[in-house]
Amino acid sequence: MKRLWFALLFVAMSARAETLAIVGAEVWTNASDAPIKDATIVIAGGRIVSITSGAPPPTNARILQAAGEVVTPPLDAAATQIGLVEVASASDTDDRAVSSGALGAAFDVSMGVDGNDLTVQQARAAGVAHAMVFPSPASNGIFAGRGARLDLSHHGDVVAQARVAMFVTAGGAAAKAAGGSRAAMWGLLRTSLDEARGLRGPTNPFKPRDQLQNHADLEALMPVLERRMPLAVVANREADIRQAISIGQTQGISIVIVGGAEAWRVPDLLAASHVPVILDPLDELPVSFDVLGARRDNAALLARAGVLISFMVSGQGIYLSYNLGPALREGAGIAVANGLPYAQAIRAITQSAGRIWGDPAAAGKPGIAGTLVPGAAADLVIWDADPLEPSSAPAVVMLGGREISLQTRQTLLRDRYRPPAATPMAAPRSP
Repeated sequence: MKRLWFALLFVAMSARAETLAIVGAEVWTNASDAPIKDATIVIAGGRIVSITSGAPPPTNARILQAAGEVVTPPLDAAATQIGLVEVASASDTDDRAVSSGALGAAFDVSMGVDGNDLTVQQARAAGVAHAMVFPSPASNGIFAGRGARLDLSHHGDVVAQARVAMFVTAGGAAAKAAGGSRAAMWGLLRTSLDEARGLRGPTNPFKPRDQLQNHADLEALMPVLERRMPLAVVANREADIRQAISIGQTQGISIVIVGGAEAWRVPDLLAASHVPVILDPLDELPVSFDVLGARRDNAALLARAGVLISFMVSGQGIYLSYNLGPALREGAGIAVANGLPYAQAIRAITQSAGRIWGDPAAAGKPGIAGTLVPGAAADLVIWDADPLEPSSAPAVVMLGGREISLQTRQTLLRDRYRPPAATPMAAPRSP
């Protein structure tokens, strides 16, 4: 048994020490607004050694021909619910939200993530390396709870960082949890933050004993007040976005807008307040009064004003947990078709989420995280065509210099039940 273990370890170390050269690729590095054509990417020790146009590969390298195929960093989903729900109609597989009980802000969605969920498996094979999973609106209060960042290069335990952001739901549909009015919702949010701030002060025997939030929820809000965690406000209407920005300014906290269908109405305010927006590029229909102003050039208008944007594609809620990779790429393609520069669309689905949620890698090495440059981890995807075209797919997914299997339960079922290739019919013989 010990010999087998050492043999496997040697094979793994040899694979990691191998020099690999990807030849003839069109590389979007995220370090520039233009791709490197006919690029040779040299990888060794799980990291990128060089990316050079037209360079010959090292003599000792294993060659991987890309032949004009597009290479990008892997996808990073800024807001999704993979691993939290497998079958929405089966309540025992749905861990997205609190429907009753005492937990509100203290709800930690990371404890319900299933790394073996088929949606996680599918996302990994679709080129998704990282994702932010967030809770759905709670029915017992305004706080949905805390989201978590996933690292899909791992298997089983995919939670890379728990309690990354506090989510609160605004808008008309969420007003019921606050008593029936969105005005009550914003008042309750301000009061809750003030109550949490009071925990840091000295004990006052004359302080009123009644409070709106329980102690666990107030403790969960402390990292928000200390700017160690952003407050993610799920809001679409301009008035709600303005309220969120105002709370960020008066409370001195970091705000992230999730949804933002009408964010295009206040791009300069968002940019001046350094408030990023995670939006749905497919939003254009007034499915509710909160999104009457939705328009498909929302991303282009925000990016032009200097707002940091990233994408979520809900598809009426379906794509938050299914078809994550193709949905993200389709959304980015729609944004490009409506005025967003191509390079910014690639960044929005590969790099921006790490910047928005304050990933340690993005904070520690802002020039390297989410980019394909010498010294960066060899995390990349080779696409068989333009990645922003829905018909394209990953040819190779590489994380840490290691190729990831593209096999999923869906591909196994496809191969098992695919009918055999039909035999061409012979042409009829002339009489």
